Amino acid sequence: MTQKDLAERVGVTRQTIVAIENAKYSPTLELAILISRVFEKPLEEVFDITDAQ
Repeated sequence: MTQKDLAERVGVTRQTIVAIENAKYSPTLELAILISRVFEKPLEEVFDITDAQ
């Protein structure tokens, strides 16, 4: 799946997906849940929050 595909499926821009991947942006809980649903994985498998500040 491309960044563009994911962005379209969750209703954000490709740049938002890039920023999330590069840890420059933390998604809202709603967006994080949508992304995890796209991948059909639990939230904690998609996002590593052990280093969250």
